This record gives sequence, structure tokens and C-alpha cells, in this order.
Amino acid sequence: MTLCSHTQHDGNTHDDSLHGVHDHGSISDRLQEAEQICALEGARLTPLRKEVLGLILAANAPIGAYDLLAKLKGKSERPAAPPTVYRTLDFLLEQGLVHRLTSINAFIPCCHPREGHQAAFLICQKCHTVKETSANNLFDELAQIATQGKFKAKHSIIEISGICQKCQ
Repeated sequence: MTLCSHTQHDGNTHDDSLHGVHDHGSISDRLQEAEQICALEGARLTPLRKEVLGLILAANAPIGAYDLLAKLKGKSERPAAPPTVYRTLDFLLEQGLVHRLTSINAFIPCCHPREGHQAAFLICQKCHTVKETSANNLFDELAQIATQGKFKAKHSIIEISGICQKCQ
């Protein structure tokens, strides 16, 4: 597994280190970047999609779909229904703007949405901090294992749960 090897990201240099998913610029800058990414892909970041992404970016920990729904209900006269929120999350996942942590059924922002990387996550069970790192080499090894077993993998995610240094 290689630690995040993203050297350029919208003019900002990133070092090759494990990093927090909320450590990359202001929310408004990240929303603007999301709009640019969607425009390049011919997709539309609707007001609801932008609002949900903003809530995920503003959260200081992974956030679940029903927590997002509750936050949306508090902001709008016409609250979004659960299927609408799930469709919105599916869109954000497809565009590579967020990641879904399957072990805790929650969502986090993608640190490098333009990179198309495969990531691995360290999830603290106490403070719920999530650190992300690039794991392309590890995913290549997993693909080789699948190929050896004549197995066609559809989806892989690497999540490591434990206790961060701050909480130890």
C-alpha cells in the first residue's frame, strides 16, 4: 500500500502521507471543485446534491444517510424523502466525490476526487476520525488474487477499524 502519492491537486502540493478526509481546503472551494468535476463529466450538481455534499464536507466524522436526512429536514420547508437522499448519495459516489464506509454505513468526502484512486481507510472506533491513503498497489494485488481464482471482482473496499494515536 502506498501512502497518498498525489503530488498536484488544483495547484496545491500534497505530501505522501496518511491524511484526514476533512483536511483539504475550505468547503466552498471543495464544492466549487465538485461543480467543475461534474461539468467535465457532463453531470449536474443540483442544489440538493450540492447541499448533501456540503453536509458531508462539514461533518467532522462519517455521516449516515438518515443523519443527512435529519439535517436536510431542519433546513427546508419541503424536506427530501429517503429515496431522494439515497439517489443523491449514489450520484455523489458515481462522481467520485464521496466514499461509503461499508463497515459503519456512513459517508465521507473523497480527498482527491479528480485522481480516480483506490483508497484504504483507517477508522477510529472512539473518536470516529477517518484517515485515507492511496491503496492502488494493494488493489492490484487483490485483483491478481481474484484472477488466479477465476473470480471477477466487482467492488473492493479496505477499511481498518481500531484506535487512533490520539485516543490510545
